[in-house]
Amino acid sequence: MMLNRTPGRGGEQDLQALDARSAVEAAAWAPSVHDARPWLFTVENDRISLRADPERRLDVSDPEGREMLISCGAALFTLRVAIRRLGYEPHVRLLPDRDRPNLLADVHLGVRLPEAAENRRLYGQIRRRRTHRGGFQASPVPAWVLSALRQEAQREGATLRVIVDPHAKGALAALTMAAEHVHRQIPSYAGEVARWAASQNGNGHQNGNGHAQGRRLPAVDWPDEPSTGVACILTTSADGAGDWLRAGQALQRLLLRATAEDGVSAAFHAQALEVPELREFIRVRFAAGDHPQLMLRLGIGQGPDVQDDQTGDDEADQAGQSDQADRSDQADRRETTLDGALKGSFSADPCRVS
Repeated sequence: MMLNRTPGRGGEQDLQALDARSAVEAAAWAPSVHDARPWLFTVENDRISLRADPERRLDVSDPEGREMLISCGAALFTLRVAIRRLGYEPHVRLLPDRDRPNLLADVHLGVRLPEAAENRRLYGQIRRRRTHRGGFQASPVPAWVLSALRQEAQREGATLRVIVDPHAKGALAALTMAAEHVHRQIPSYAGEVARWAASQNGNGHQNGNGHAQGRRLPAVDWPDEPSTGVACILTTSADGAGDWLRAGQALQRLLLRATAEDGVSAAFHAQALEVPELREFIRVRFAAGDHPQLMLRLGIGQGPDVQDDQTGDDEADQAGQSDQADRSDQADRRETTLDGALKGSFSADPCRVS
């Protein structure tokens, strides 16, 4: 999704501002809980600021903003990949101002460096990655892939715990179902979920960037059906805002890597972690005392519940160029919606920049 990078009258500064906006457009493809996309980006020359948008936080299921920051962390990692794709080394400062808790990161386009092959591969999966809901193919995820995904999570300061024991899987499935019943006792919860339902296309698959919650999935089938995939828990050693951001970055890193490995996709189950008592139980019993941030299943998608648009890296570089007109005049503007660049890819304001 690269834009025309010919420098304007301002030379290198204009080019950096243009590149910063191009990177933000890529970040808009990150996954987010309920497709809420709770982020705001500010672009000023070579600096990109990432802010949480509290108006898009799910008040009932996410009162502390934990899932909101996980979503923003996924956007931040996507931003880093896009910046490297443009030939810069990103310099990231997490939570740079204690007095502004919604300011999550300041990112500068650093020195110019040639892009590594690994980053190019990850970038090529940004638009191909899809969230899955439902069963997977019977073919198991290879052990070496799971090992690679664990390493990817560790690189971002998180741990991907693969749940092998069938009784542990059964317990997690039961906890997910229990959380469903707890949620259904809260009228405001159903209304909150419905608020974002329009972002789904009706077949259990999110519009490219959402965390499908798996709410129609019979969670009790986890232990018995091979097609339920590999159950995992993404955890962190601590449980503050920085840890939630790191969990989101780890999530997107492993999802992009998974997509590159023969189309491995993920289904998400956040329900039990939205109930404090159940989350604490999972922390003690199944996460070795670490803090669970997300439960997911990994597998090879099948049927209508998974979609692969087969957009390759070269094609992705050409996408989104309909908004190139008058870019040189817009390069020094701090406030823009860039709504033309990704129009049609998301249900509304696809690339939210302020």
